[in-house]
Amino acid sequence: MNVAMLMGRLTKDPDIRFTQSGLAVARFTLAVNRPYKKGKEQEADFISCVAFGKTAEIIGDYVFKGHRLI
Repeated sequence: MNVAMLMGRLTKDPDIRFTQSGLAVARFTLAVNRPYKKGKEQEADFISCVAFGKTAEIIGDYVFKGHRLI
C-alpha cells in the first residue's frame, strides 16, 4: 500500500455525504504549496481527497475553507 502525507489548506468547505448504509464520505481539495525556488513565484498543487467513516464525520464537523489540514 502506498502512503502520502500532505499538508495544505482547504480550497472550499468539504462536501459530506452518506452512503445508503450510513457511511460518511467527505470530499475536499487541498492546496499544497511546492517548495520555494529562489527567483520564482510560489506555486501550489491542488489535490483531490476523499475520507470515509469517522474521519469524514470529524472533517465535516471541524474543518472549513482555509483551515490547514495534514
